[in-house]
Amino acid sequence: IFLVDCGFPNRRQFLAPFRGVRYHLQDFAGQGNHPENEKELFNLCHASLRNVIEKIFGIFKSRFTIFKSASPFLFKTRVELVLVCVTLHNFLRKECRSDEFPIEAVDEPSSSTLPINEDHTFEPIIQIQEQERKYANAWRTSIDMDM
Repeated sequence: IFLVDCGFPNRRQFLAPFRGVRYHLQDFAGQGNHPENEKELFNLCHASLRNVIEKIFGIFKSRFTIFKSASPFLFKTRVELVLVCVTLHNFLRKECRSDEFPIEAVDEPSSSTLPINEDHTFEPIIQIQEQERKYANAWRTSIDMDM
Protein backbone atom coordinates (compact mmCIF):
# COMPACT_ATOMS: atom_id res chain seq x y z
CA ILE A 1 0.00 0.00 0.00
CA PHE A 2 1.24 3.46 -0.90
CA LEU A 3 0.34 6.51 1.13
CA VAL A 4 -0.47 9.27 -1.39
CA ASP A 5 -1.62 12.88 -1.29
CA CYS A 6 -4.95 14.10 -2.62
CA GLY A 7 -3.41 14.58 -6.07
CA PHE A 8 -3.82 10.83 -6.51
CA PRO A 9 -7.11 8.95 -6.61
CA ASN A 10 -7.99 6.71 -3.69
CA ARG A 11 -7.39 3.19 -5.04
CA ARG A 12 -6.77 -0.30 -3.71
CA GLN A 13 -2.99 0.23 -3.49
CA PHE A 14 -3.08 4.03 -2.99
CA LEU A 15 -4.44 5.32 0.31
CA ALA A 16 -5.38 8.98 -0.11
CA PRO A 17 -6.77 11.39 2.50
CA PHE A 18 -10.38 12.54 2.55
CA ARG A 19 -10.84 15.51 0.20
CA GLY A 20 -12.46 18.68 1.49
CA VAL A 21 -11.48 17.82 5.07
CA ARG A 22 -8.69 19.48 7.08
CA TYR A 23 -5.44 17.71 6.24
CA HIS A 24 -2.19 19.63 6.69
CA LEU A 25 -0.37 19.38 10.01
CA GLN A 26 -0.44 23.16 10.48
CA ASP A 27 -4.27 22.99 10.27
CA PHE A 28 -4.21 21.06 13.55
CA ALA A 29 -1.44 23.07 15.26
CA GLY A 30 -2.23 25.11 18.33
CA GLN A 31 -4.62 24.80 21.20
CA GLY A 32 -8.21 23.97 20.30
CA ASN A 33 -7.42 22.71 16.80
CA HIS A 34 -7.88 19.02 17.55
CA PRO A 35 -9.65 16.79 15.03
CA GLU A 36 -13.40 17.26 15.31
CA ASN A 37 -14.54 14.01 13.65
CA GLU A 38 -13.31 10.65 12.34
CA LYS A 39 -12.37 12.00 8.91
CA GLU A 40 -10.24 14.79 10.38
CA LEU A 41 -8.54 12.27 12.70
CA PHE A 42 -7.82 10.00 9.73
CA ASN A 43 -6.39 12.93 7.74
CA LEU A 44 -4.24 14.04 10.69
CA CYS A 45 -2.78 10.54 11.05
CA HIS A 46 -2.31 10.31 7.26
CA ALA A 47 -0.50 13.68 7.14
CA SER A 48 1.70 12.76 10.12
CA LEU A 49 2.74 9.48 8.54
CA ARG A 50 3.38 11.11 5.15
CA ASN A 51 5.55 13.71 6.89
CA VAL A 52 7.70 10.97 8.47
CA ILE A 53 8.02 9.13 5.15
CA GLU A 54 9.09 12.31 3.33
CA LYS A 55 11.75 12.96 5.97
CA ILE A 56 13.05 9.41 5.53
CA PHE A 57 13.33 9.94 1.76
CA GLY A 58 15.20 13.20 2.40
CA ILE A 59 17.63 11.45 4.74
CA PHE A 60 18.15 8.63 2.28
CA LYS A 61 18.79 10.93 -0.67
CA SER A 62 21.20 13.02 1.41
CA ARG A 63 23.16 10.09 2.75
CA PHE A 64 23.15 7.83 -0.31
CA THR A 65 23.40 9.99 -3.40
CA ILE A 66 22.79 7.00 -5.66
CA PHE A 67 19.07 7.52 -4.87
CA LYS A 68 19.04 11.05 -6.33
CA SER A 69 18.66 9.80 -9.90
CA ALA A 70 17.15 6.88 -11.77
CA SER A 71 19.02 3.68 -11.07
CA PRO A 72 20.60 1.76 -13.96
CA PHE A 73 20.35 -1.50 -12.00
CA LEU A 74 17.81 -4.29 -12.35
CA PHE A 75 14.79 -4.11 -10.01
CA LYS A 76 16.06 -7.00 -7.85
CA THR A 77 19.41 -5.25 -7.43
CA ARG A 78 17.69 -1.97 -6.51
CA VAL A 79 15.64 -3.73 -3.83
CA GLU A 80 18.78 -5.28 -2.37
CA LEU A 81 20.58 -1.93 -2.56
CA VAL A 82 17.80 -0.24 -0.56
CA LEU A 83 17.91 -2.98 2.09
CA VAL A 84 21.70 -2.72 2.37
CA CYS A 85 21.55 1.07 2.67
CA VAL A 86 18.82 0.90 5.33
CA THR A 87 20.92 -1.57 7.30
CA LEU A 88 24.02 0.60 6.95
CA HIS A 89 22.10 3.75 7.91
CA ASN A 90 20.65 2.11 11.04
CA PHE A 91 24.06 0.74 12.03
CA LEU A 92 25.70 4.16 11.64
CA ARG A 93 22.93 5.89 13.61
CA LYS A 94 23.35 3.39 16.46
CA GLU A 95 27.14 3.10 16.56
CA CYS A 96 28.42 6.53 15.46
CA ARG A 97 27.25 9.22 17.86
CA SER A 98 28.67 11.97 15.64
CA ASP A 99 26.71 10.76 12.59
CA GLU A 100 25.49 14.08 11.15
CA PHE A 101 24.62 15.01 7.58
CA PRO A 102 22.37 17.59 5.89
CA ILE A 103 18.80 16.66 4.99
CA GLU A 104 17.39 17.79 1.65
CA ALA A 105 13.76 18.32 0.71
CA VAL A 106 12.12 15.54 -1.31
CA ASP A 107 10.84 16.29 -4.81
CA GLU A 108 7.32 14.96 -5.32
CA PRO A 109 6.11 13.61 -8.65
CA SER A 110 3.66 16.04 -10.22
CA SER A 111 2.02 14.16 -13.04
CA SER A 112 0.42 10.83 -13.79
CA THR A 113 -0.62 9.23 -17.03
CA LEU A 114 -3.79 7.38 -17.89
CA PRO A 115 -3.18 4.17 -19.85
CA ILE A 116 -4.95 3.80 -23.19
CA ASN A 117 -6.29 0.38 -24.17
CA GLU A 118 -5.83 -1.12 -27.64
CA ASP A 119 -8.91 0.45 -29.25
CA HIS A 120 -7.85 3.87 -27.91
CA THR A 121 -10.90 4.31 -25.67
CA PHE A 122 -10.91 4.99 -21.97
CA GLU A 123 -14.35 3.52 -21.17
CA PRO A 124 -13.29 0.10 -19.73
CA ILE A 125 -10.39 1.68 -17.88
CA ILE A 126 -12.65 4.31 -16.32
CA GLN A 127 -15.17 1.64 -15.25
CA ILE A 128 -12.45 -0.40 -13.54
CA GLN A 129 -11.08 2.71 -11.86
CA GLU A 130 -14.57 3.57 -10.56
CA GLN A 131 -14.91 0.09 -9.05
CA GLU A 132 -11.48 0.40 -7.44
CA ARG A 133 -12.33 3.86 -6.11
CA LYS A 134 -15.54 2.58 -4.47
CA TYR A 135 -13.70 -0.35 -2.88
CA ALA A 136 -10.84 1.89 -1.67
CA ASN A 137 -13.25 4.50 -0.28
CA ALA A 138 -15.13 1.83 1.68
CA TRP A 139 -11.82 0.49 3.01
CA ARG A 140 -10.62 3.97 4.01
CA THR A 141 -13.96 4.63 5.77
CA SER A 142 -13.62 1.36 7.71
CA ILE A 143 -10.16 2.45 8.89
CA ASP A 144 -11.60 5.84 9.75
CA MET A 145 -14.43 4.33 11.83
CA ASP A 146 -12.02 2.01 13.70
CA MET A 147 -9.98 5.02 14.82
